[in-house]
Amino acid sequence: MKVLGLTRLFSARPAHPVGPDGRMALSDHLRELRARVLRVALVFILAIGLALYFFDPLYDLVYGPYEAAAERLAEGSTIATTSGAGGGLMLYLKLSGFTAIVATAPYWLYQIWAFILPGLHAHERKWTRVFVLVAGPLFLVGVVLGYVTLPKGLEVLIGLNPDGVTNLVDFNEYLQFFTRTLLVFGLAFEIPVFVVMLNLAGVVSGKSLGAHRPWIIVGIFVFAAVATPSADPFTMTFMAVPMVLLYFVSELIARAHDRRKARSNPNAGLSPDELSTI
Repeated sequence: MKVLGLTRLFSARPAHPVGPDGRMALSDHLRELRARVLRVALVFILAIGLALYFFDPLYDLVYGPYEAAAERLAEGSTIATTSGAGGGLMLYLKLSGFTAIVATAPYWLYQIWAFILPGLHAHERKWTRVFVLVAGPLFLVGVVLGYVTLPKGLEVLIGLNPDGVTNLVDFNEYLQFFTRTLLVFGLAFEIPVFVVMLNLAGVVSGKSLGAHRPWIIVGIFVFAAVATPSADPFTMTFMAVPMVLLYFVSELIARAHDRRKARSNPNAGLSPDELSTI
């Protein structure tokens, strides 16, 4: 009986009849939310245990950019360390936790999506599916690009130390730097997707995107200069150039959508003060 009661906690099935329009009782919404949170927590705990088991290859993956940067610098200019009696333990936990968040992302994103989906209209479900299919791969491309450029950024930052000064890199802080850099690159590649979504929602038009293109390109380079932790031209360019290309693609998609929308509804672009074609 106890096992059966425990399994019910993970069940999102509503206890009351669901309305014809998909409406559910508040208690069923809360029950579903509890079940999905518990599922995510269980999968996350299992993923942490698995990450601890494969800690050595994961550590080599994270340590790789720092090692590549250290090899290009003068010998003895930098040393990786941990601080405090629990520094090593925190390194194990932080790296395993970060790995679990990334590895389980498809699952917990699906749980969020499944919880929101019943409240969306049919056309909203269609566009959000497209968003999920495109946003995921773009985020991964940004993360990979951030990993590739990270050694150069570390080389620039560590190389700023004066001669004769050894840079002690606390590995727990380095892990935060590593995570932040990859997340910034991943999120930066999502900006064009949001531009297209805003156009589909009717907030911005392809024509206005083209009119403000020069300023948007300048803004992209400014964002890349501020967002990249190392702030060196190499890393900034590696982020900005793909973002500009993706922006061009998003503008073309927005213009094509606007033309298709205009053909289906010739009066869609008129203001309330203009006369229609009828």
